Formats: sequence, structure tokens, C-alpha cells
Amino acid sequence: MNDKPNIVVMGLGDSGLSVIQYFHNKNIPVAVVDSRIAPPKLSECRKLYPNVPVYTGGFPKEILAEASTLVLSPGIAVDHPDIRSAVNVHTEIIGDIELFAREIQAPVIAITGSNGKSTLTTLVGEMAIRANIPTRVGGNLGIPALSLLEQNAELYVLELSSFQLETTYSLHPKVATILNISPDHLDRYASLDAYYLAKKRIYTGAEQIVFNRDEPYLSCDIPIHIPAVSFGLDKPSHHNYGLIHDTELQLAKGQERLLPLSQLKLFGWHNVANALAALALGGAAGLPMDKMLEVLQSFAGLAHRCEWVREYNGVQWINDSKGTNVGATLAALHGLAADIPGKWILIAGGVGKNADFSPLKMAVAKYCRAVVLIGEAQDELYALLGSSIPCKRANSLQVAVMLAKQCAQNGDGVLLSPACASFDMFANFAERGEIFKALVQELL
Repeated sequence: MNDKPNIVVMGLGDSGLSVIQYFHNKNIPVAVVDSRIAPPKLSECRKLYPNVPVYTGGFPKEILAEASTLVLSPGIAVDHPDIRSAVNVHTEIIGDIELFAREIQAPVIAITGSNGKSTLTTLVGEMAIRANIPTRVGGNLGIPALSLLEQNAELYVLELSSFQLETTYSLHPKVATILNISPDHLDRYASLDAYYLAKKRIYTGAEQIVFNRDEPYLSCDIPIHIPAVSFGLDKPSHHNYGLIHDTELQLAKGQERLLPLSQLKLFGWHNVANALAALALGGAAGLPMDKMLEVLQSFAGLAHRCEWVREYNGVQWINDSKGTNVGATLAALHGLAADIPGKWILIAGGVGKNADFSPLKMAVAKYCRAVVLIGEAQDELYALLGSSIPCKRANSLQVAVMLAKQCAQNGDGVLLSPACASFDMFANFAERGEIFKALVQELL
């Protein structure tokens, strides 16, 4: 471990630390660089791997220039100026998922999308576990993929971000899906097309594809040489998944009735789509239908994703702090529309990531009584929405909750679905959601 490292790990968060551990276990020396002065895993790295050289506060060109391999954390773009100026054509640029793909012996269910992918990944993982298949779940969700290698697995279920897919070349999923596409991360991608092309890398080498036929952007661009199954909220054909209306709506595969919607624990139309996607993915991977349906009857969803918090004075309070882009907030508004007799008071705002907020205008006008704005993007959101619906500004989430309480009427709901990242006011979306829930529980 004292040899001069020619592998450089870029970024010292959870995935970066998992990469260091991966190479440490192989007795391969690495160096680490991070643009932050105090990256989140710095102290842990120094404690566990004291011999690993760590450079913080920038990306030293002399370190990058000498590297044969750069392992990028997802938050660092391949075309970062410091990388472009320092590396040569022979430098390998990969990420943690590429290292994972080179090691695995078990099949992978690979999931990406703009919204709902964490719910779907967890749901499919639960289905496989219910079928008594040794299954490991992680990737962009929870445990870094490389940390799953230490466990004996017969199936991996991975959530993958567009950032991770940019540096992945060797993954050959048993089944892959892009759940949906909506504008996101346009502070990193030049266009929606560029963002989609990064997502589309998940199809490379896949044995089967599951696609959302309700998404024209996706259903018109399926590789013809790979077997494909679709899901959607309409009546399905053949071996596809959808809804059939008899005495009540039922999940169906072709003409086969699978489960009445009334037996789902998940609520909202977007979660009906998630349920259908899970059945399609699990079916393509060979999971038994009876076990998958058992999970759908018990799985209540993830924290911070359209999570019911409380009913207070006839008002339902919902935490969708994980709604960090416009598409997620639109999905929440559309999906939850039938769950209350009244209107929604939407709490929105944060770091806008150069997003186009204009699609919110029509949905807010249709479903909302008022909007309460927080964070950096509130001026932009006020300019868009303020002429068509009452908008109030809040300098803290506590004030936002109080203003939402004042706006809400009996039968209404209050929805925290910011359509923005959280980093202007909170450590992450989870902290934002936990603070929101605590404030709501304190209402008197």
C-alpha cells in the first residue's frame, strides 16, 4: 500500500469512501481529491485509511495528470474543466458503478428515472426478498453499490442516477427501466435531450427493457433489438401491464386481473404507475407473481415521498420533500388530486437548478388554493405564479407551515413538494422533510 498511486478517487462522500474501501481490500493504492475543504467523509477516511493521501480544496492538476484512472463520484461531471485540462486521452474515467459491474456474478435489475425511482427500487427489492431470493438493494439509494459486493447476493436491485450512468460501460442488467423523464439537473446538462441520453445508457447491454408507455419521450425510443414490456395507466395488451375497469379498477397483465386498486397501501396515481412498473420489472426478472402482489398489499411507501404526516382540523398534511424537481411536484399534485375533497396549499421553493418552472403554472391553478414560497427560488416562482393564485413568502419552513395553516380550509391538504433542491436551507431533502414533519406535529 506504499506504492505511488495512479488511481485517483474524486469526491469523498459515501460513494467515494466505498471506492477507497474497494481498492484497499485489493491492496491497490489510491489518492483522493475533493474540491471541498471539509468533505463529509474526510475524518472517517483518515481514521480508516491513514495511509491514503487526501487533497482537499481543489483538484490538483499534477495529481490528475499522473493518474491512469480517475474514479469520479456522481456529483463530478466528466467534462469538469479541471478534468479536461489535466487528463490525457489514455486516462480511464469511470465511476463506482463501473467498478461494481466488473465484479458482480449475480443479475441486476437497474432502475433510473427523474421521479419515483427510489420508491420503485425499494418496492422491487421487497418483492425479491419476499420471494426468499438473497437480494441486495442500493446504488443511488442508500448503500453504495460497491458496499453490496461484500454480501452474498443472488440478485441486485440498483437505483442509478444519470450522473452514475455517465461513467458506466460494463453493466449488463437482466432488466432495465427508465421510469420517466422530466427536466432536472439542467445546471449540469445542456438540454433535456442531453439529460435523457445519460439516462438511456442504462439500456446498454440490457437483456430486457421495461418502459412507461404513458411517457411519449420514452415509448418512442425503445431499442428494437432488446425485448421490451410496457406499463401504463390504460388498458394493457398482451403481456404488458396496466389497468382494467370491472366493478373497480384493477392492476392487470394483459387480460389477467391481478389486484384491485383498493388493496394497494400506496396512494396517488403516480404510485399506481410505480406498482405496475414493479410488477413488470419483477415479472421480467422471474419473481413469482403471488409474492409481488403480497408486497403491494403491505408496502406503504418511502419517507419524504408523498408521506402522510397528520390530519389537523380537517386538513391533510403531506411530506413530499423528496420532490426536488418540477416533474416530481407535478406527479404529486396530479397523483394526489383525488385524495382530498378540497384544494392543496403547496409549499415550494429552494435551489432551482436552472429548472423551467413554467409547467407548474397550470397544475397549481387547477389543484391549489394557495402557494407558500421558501428559499432561493421564491422570487422566480412568485413571478410565475403570483398573478394567478395567492402566493405568500416565508423566510423559514416554520413560517411556511404557519402560513399554510392559515390558508387551508376544512377538506384541504397541505403539500410540501418543493420542486427544488434543499441545499440553500437544509443539509438535504431528508432534513427538510423531518423538520416539516416535526413542525406539523407541533401544530395546536
